[in-house]
Order: sequence, then structure tokens, then C-alpha cells
Amino acid sequence: MAGMTPYLTIASALSGLNVLLLAALAVVWIGNYREFRTPLTLGLIGFSLVLLVENLVALGFFFSMGMLYAGSEPAQLAVLSMRSLQFVALVLLTYVTMQ
Repeated sequence: MAGMTPYLTIASALSGLNVLLLAALAVVWIGNYREFRTPLTLGLIGFSLVLLVENLVALGFFFSMGMLYAGSEPAQLAVLSMRSLQFVALVLLTYVTMQ
């Protein structure tokens, strides 16, 4: 992670946490789909898998192409803000799902 700014370091950590939350959600929703076979749970599985791929791609960019954001502090702050909002949303969704 050499050369990453604090904003991008935090954003990449949040992406990693998002991956963990999404994986947990996918496991629960796959179990629910096996039991109930409803279109809603199938949609939730698709939702989690799409966001999981998006976060893995983001992590790839953070580690291999950090220079995309390196010159622009406002861009770094925007990336961090979006990752933070996604993390908060996933924490809430994970909490209610696990209840």
C-alpha cells in the first residue's frame, strides 16, 4: 500500500469490510433461498453478488491503479465518502438480516 494516501487507505479498508459483509449476507440469503425459493431472496443474492464484485474490482484499483485518484484530493474524498456510505448501508442491512 506504499504511496496510498490516508483517504485511499481508509477507502480500501472499507471496501474490504464491505466484501466481508456482502459475503455474510450472500451466505444467509443463499440459505434462505434454498429453504423458501422466493424471487425476493433470489434478488437479494443477485444484489449481494453484484456489490461483492464491485467492491473486489474497487480493491483491485486501489492496489494496482491508485494513481487514478492520486492527483485529486476531492476525488479521494468522494471515493472515501461513497465507500463510507456503502459500509453504513451494509452494516444496517446485515444487522436486520441477522435478526
